[in-house]
Amino acid sequence: MDYAVCLEGEVWAVLDEGETLMRPGDVLIQRGTYHAWSNRSDRVCRMLFILIDAEPLPNH
Repeated sequence: MDYAVCLEGEVWAVLDEGETLMRPGDVLIQRGTYHAWSNRSDRVCRMLFILIDAEPLPNH
């Protein structure tokens, strides 16, 4: 499980189901899916990432 916090500037979170613009104070919780980041501005974007190891849930 990953937490991504936008501290400064803005960045696009590119996910399987679309894109989301993140601005300062926005938090994205990413749960092991494919993703990418795209800074489409001419400003610095500063992010804080918290990565937590997690075991997958067993299939029921």
